[in-house]
Amino acid sequence: MRVRPRHALVLAGSVLLLLAAMLAGILVGPAGLTPGGVLLEIVDRLPFVDVESGLSVRQQAILWNIRMPRVVLGVLVGAMLAIAGAAYQGVFRNPLADPYLLGVSSGAGLGATLAIVVGGAAGFAGVPVAAFAGGLLAVGATYSLGRTVGGSRSEVVIILAGVAVAAFTNAVQTFFMQVHEDTLRQVYSWMLGRLSTDGWSDVVVVLPYVVVTVAIIALHRRTLDVMAVGDVEAASLGINPARVRLLLVCVATLGTAAVVSASGLIGFVGIVVPHAVRLLVGPGHRLLLPLSLLVGASFLVLADVLARTVMSPAELPIGVVTAAIGAPFFLVVLRRSRGVR
Repeated sequence: MRVRPRHALVLAGSVLLLLAAMLAGILVGPAGLTPGGVLLEIVDRLPFVDVESGLSVRQQAILWNIRMPRVVLGVLVGAMLAIAGAAYQGVFRNPLADPYLLGVSSGAGLGATLAIVVGGAAGFAGVPVAAFAGGLLAVGATYSLGRTVGGSRSEVVIILAGVAVAAFTNAVQTFFMQVHEDTLRQVYSWMLGRLSTDGWSDVVVVLPYVVVTVAIIALHRRTLDVMAVGDVEAASLGINPARVRLLLVCVATLGTAAVVSASGLIGFVGIVVPHAVRLLVGPGHRLLLPLSLLVGASFLVLADVLARTVMSPAELPIGVVTAAIGAPFFLVVLRRSRGVR
């Protein structure tokens, strides 16, 4: 199947948007980095190349140890949340589904809260591990409960089970926050999202999960198209809907939990980006998945630029920025798509 010229232009435009967003993320700030200096510095790191970038030692340190890791982490988190949202919306046939649907955010939030409460200031170092474990445990509880109670209606019941598990974990988290009021600032700092990172450590940890998750979801792009017509029709074509749904939910959840453990809770990316892309190029996952990945990465990097500059030298939590942009945009998208399936 050939790519239509319009779709090819949209793909090319999305790639250019991502490159522009990454450049903005690297350049914006008080360090005085220039596009030419950054480009020459990157070229200088290539094998058998030796050029003078003109950047000072301090600027080089800021580029490679602060700006570049932060931008790359933003790309990974935004891409993962967006493509996971597209996968969730595909397997549940629900345009309002997102990566947090089955309790990833609430479980991760509880895990992070417990790590901070138990360890105090020192416990912040264990937040990523605790958040990752909490997210996976919450989704495991959701899926087990949904499959046990739901039977043949598991698709709907799993979503309802996710609501119940999220309510329970949120209640437990609120209890610990009330008992340990001295940790509220740290807990909210994590829950509102951030892309600040100490070097490349978070990128190295998150990257394998993102690569594996994106690869598996992309390999099932045609299966997602078939499942869009319904489980009965998919089964008649030799697809096991329950098995595919379990696989894609587990994979998307694993990737989401990994990026959330590094970035905190960042909302609306997984709902707004796939939904907007679907309006632009249609429901076919052959284009929906790569475009969601590119646009999601661009959206989060640009949101991070706003978070760093709106109240400079102070920094807004990136979750506040994505909510401020995503909520009204999502309302507009819903209004425009009213009546469109």
